[in-house]
Amino acid sequence: MSQDTGYTSERRAASRTWLKRGLAALLLSGLAACASQNDFYPTKGDVKPHPGVAKAKNHPIQGIDISKWQGPIDWASVRSAGTQFAFIKATEGGDHVDERFRENWDGAGRAGVPRGAYHFVFWCRSAEDQMAWFKKNVPNDPTALPPVLDVEWNGHSAKCPKKLPKAQALAMTRYMLEEMERYTGKRPIIYTDITFHKDVLEDELPDYPHWVRSTAAEPEQRYANRKWMLWQFTSTGRVPGVRGDVDRNAFYGSPKEWASFLATDCDPRDHRHLASQGLCTEK
Repeated sequence: MSQDTGYTSERRAASRTWLKRGLAALLLSGLAACASQNDFYPTKGDVKPHPGVAKAKNHPIQGIDISKWQGPIDWASVRSAGTQFAFIKATEGGDHVDERFRENWDGAGRAGVPRGAYHFVFWCRSAEDQMAWFKKNVPNDPTALPPVLDVEWNGHSAKCPKKLPKAQALAMTRYMLEEMERYTGKRPIIYTDITFHKDVLEDELPDYPHWVRSTAAEPEQRYANRKWMLWQFTSTGRVPGVRGDVDRNAFYGSPKEWASFLATDCDPRDHRHLASQGLCTEK
């Protein structure tokens, strides 16, 4: 019996130890869950939230991107919901202007929402034609955010479903980025998706800020060796002032880093090596 009693005492002690460890683990997991649910903008939502992108809500600087498909927008409500930025579709290819571009551009400006314009690339039109069209239709506003070049394959287009060879697509991209910079005086932002990045951009153009689309996982899991500045984490977001679904996006850094971006039009992490090119200076 003494042996049995000793064994029982040891077993009870072990049980208490494991219980304490279990409670500690539960507490830590609870704290982690609370951290992952830190939503800076509770009035915003998502019709189809994906657990893989829950971390996006931890980023304090968030915004939207929109086009004609969002319909009329109440920009005052968008701003009061805490929206820190909006990228607005302006042009596509060499002959299309978004029907609501000027309406949205002016509305965002009046409401005090920092806004930038984006051009959607059409791979069956020359880069020269596309940039001439962009310059013709997008105001060169020194108060605007840097322009965005939206590069993804036109897979849903009946006129241009093909993929170009990497060298050709990269050459077109470089030309359009350079022309955007000449026109606006600001370093453009590259928007891209997983497929185009893998086919064309992986390990390329490191000196440009990247805005990546990843709606089912964190960008680091989908974009090899890519430092990102903006993350489009859902296309089914809900934001006061916008009817129906809207793309929601997060900036990588803190409010201080965002303020630096607004003041210089450059990713703060790139200031040092771009300053020699005359970029990243205070407005």
